[in-house]
Amino acid sequence: MEPLQIAGILKDRFPEEVKEIKEFRGQVSVVVKRDRIIDLIKFLKEEPEIQMDYLRDLTAVDWLGKKVPRFEVVYHLYSIKFRHMIRIKAEVPEEDPVIDSIVPLYAGANWHERECFDMFGIQFRGHPDMRRILLPEDWEGYPLRKDYPLEGYRDEREWSGFKEVLKIAKENRKYDWYGEER
Repeated sequence: MEPLQIAGILKDRFPEEVKEIKEFRGQVSVVVKRDRIIDLIKFLKEEPEIQMDYLRDLTAVDWLGKKVPRFEVVYHLYSIKFRHMIRIKAEVPEEDPVIDSIVPLYAGANWHERECFDMFGIQFRGHPDMRRILLPEDWEGYPLRKDYPLEGYRDEREWSGFKEVLKIAKENRKYDWYGEER
């Protein structure tokens, strides 16, 4: 089945949730509201003609200043049996960056959702272990947000472990191949 056909079936089944269908270079994206994301993804996974049984990726996009709502959680779904793919983009507002977790449907979503939380600050309601995965627990802010400073925070919000890391790096320079300080 072609991705546009799948998008059409999704639009027929969830007319209130599907906001837009886009096609670009053979790839189809379906922009949806976040409210029934579990029902929508479950339908794509369990519908016999579609069977999106593999979550290829889950990530987020920050549209700061370009689009409202600010965030999108992006799901790349694939059917191993039928070899078709579709992209679902669930809109998530800045003032309430929360969406339901799809871990009950795809166990592999666990770490992807944690990474989205860690990097973008998007919470996944019902996630079994919603905590940082890449950054220390005491890290301030969300580095992949467009308003996060490129060089990180250089004030009281700077990560407390940063100075300790610099100190250890300086001490370990004595083990440098050339044996010289830089």
